Amino acid sequence: MRVLPEGRLSYGLQLPVQSQSTLYAEPWEAAAGPAELRRTARAADRLGFAYVATCDHVAVPGRLAAAMGTVWYDPVATLAHLAAVTERVLLLSHVAVAALRHPLLTAKQYATVDRLAGGRLVLGVGAGHVREEFEALGVDFGRRGAILDETVDALKAALGPEEFPAFQGERFAFRDLGQAPRPVRTPRPPLWVGGSSPAALRRAALRGDGWLSQGDARERLPRRIADLRQLREEAGRHGPFAVGAITEALYVGTPSWDTGPRTLTGDPDALAASLRAYRDMGVDQIQVRFRCRGVDELLDQMAAFAADVAPGLGA
Repeated sequence: MRVLPEGRLSYGLQLPVQSQSTLYAEPWEAAAGPAELRRTARAADRLGFAYVATCDHVAVPGRLAAAMGTVWYDPVATLAHLAAVTERVLLLSHVAVAALRHPLLTAKQYATVDRLAGGRLVLGVGAGHVREEFEALGVDFGRRGAILDETVDALKAALGPEEFPAFQGERFAFRDLGQAPRPVRTPRPPLWVGGSSPAALRRAALRGDGWLSQGDARERLPRRIADLRQLREEAGRHGPFAVGAITEALYVGTPSWDTGPRTLTGDPDALAASLRAYRDMGVDQIQVRFRCRGVDELLDQMAAFAADVAPGLGA
């Protein structure tokens, strides 16, 4: 199913503040909160960004806290909150660790978000990687891939048009159990699958409506996309399929401060030319992240990107 415009490179934004891994969070985010989240979401809505996204971790073990941080806003609560302050932008979980929860619970939560948002949900799911998180919630970490496969199948039934959906699998089974409100979007909200392992690519190609890269470098993407296409071709799947990529960190213009060695900077035409390479690889949407020293600078960067870079991304 298609939720992005056909024939053009869309762009979305992983929201600041709501996840604060040291891999990408800016220093100012530690003291920020809901007000900055709302300002960013409203700006994305106003400026034409395709989506805003949130991450998912229930609990972070001490051994990983220094790198991952412990600030991970719940994606369901966050997206529901932002649904009330936006009107157009899609609301994406990138990604929900769906194997941690029963699919009926996940369906209930995200169907409600879709209803509150007027049909703007995109449910992104992934396998997860934190063993202690799974163990604390009583889920077999070693079987998380197989559990996620069945969860995706169950979610496609539970989020479908039937008020009383039915599903029978090895781990999950339900019938004659009604859930309402139903999602607005029919036959169901899109389900994009994240991850870059062979199993994740197969899951996305065979079960998903799209693929969410988890940060593959540019040079790896053509191989990933070719694998996805081959898997879908072999399975006879030929409908719309959204391919996503996460770009390098960006700064529109010439920064007056050190934005780091892996940041793309420069005039809008140069940035657009660089980002068009993603479109030429077969990417449908890019997730952008801007280097910034505060929410005001972030919003300035978003506005500059939308006004001056996005028109050069091409059809």
